[in-house]
Amino acid sequence: MLHIGCHLSCANGYLAMGKQAVEIGADTFQFFTRNPRGGSVKPFDREDADALVSFMQAHAFAPILAHAPYTLNAAAADPKVRDFAFRTMREDLERLAYIPGAMLNFHPGSHVKQGPEAGVRLIAGMLDEVYTPELPTTVLLETMAGKGSEVGRSFEELRAIMDASRAGDRLGVCLDTCHVHDGGYDIVNRLDEVLEEFDRIIGLERLKAIHLNDSKNPLGSRKDRHEKIGQGSIGLAAMERIINHEALRGLPFYLETPNELDGYAAEIRLLRGAYHGDEGAEEHV
Repeated sequence: MLHIGCHLSCANGYLAMGKQAVEIGADTFQFFTRNPRGGSVKPFDREDADALVSFMQAHAFAPILAHAPYTLNAAAADPKVRDFAFRTMREDLERLAYIPGAMLNFHPGSHVKQGPEAGVRLIAGMLDEVYTPELPTTVLLETMAGKGSEVGRSFEELRAIMDASRAGDRLGVCLDTCHVHDGGYDIVNRLDEVLEEFDRIIGLERLKAIHLNDSKNPLGSRKDRHEKIGQGSIGLAAMERIINHEALRGLPFYLETPNELDGYAAEIRLLRGAYHGDEGAEEHV
């Protein structure tokens, strides 16, 4: 089965997102844990979270993905900014502990003239500080396009964060197709080689999710501008190869394309039609 969803608004609560996902043909979804450009967050509703868990079980959902706000920067030079990152991630992990299987994805951060090595050290330090044994949620480092001083623009930088952290196998990776393409990894013409490189440097067992996005820009542009599926420089044929690749087909895919719900529904139908079936697919429970 192709496990696919899109980014939904949590304005109406957890259960509402689950129902919305089913309505558009999805079996998973992604959502921001709070205002993506700020720090405000709604009070946690345990009953709503429990209702979502029951709904997901009834509809055979793949793991859902929570996305930390863009303002979270664990690599910042300012201690106050790093403290916000710590407090935000700790609170998000405490909430997600009530949704079994959920994962938390975040942009590693920007070192802002400190250098990537310093950025790696600060990010790993925040992860070590935030994780405690009672917080079971897997945290995913997102592959980045390489704008400015972003950390995570290469597989090597993501591996360096993992090696520097004591979080161990509770850390994984979310591969964003637009980001890696804009970052210079040729997933259109050299998908096998890119995945072999990922496996050699990080390990495919650490790849837990895919952000499935086309790109408005050419390979290596370092721009990070998402496009609708099949309408960008990656193209539909490459997207079909990605969702059907034997190393990826068991993973959950999350659309972050510039769409409203009807557009997401159309893309989900398009991709389900391009999926080659369940032979060899890894099942999620």
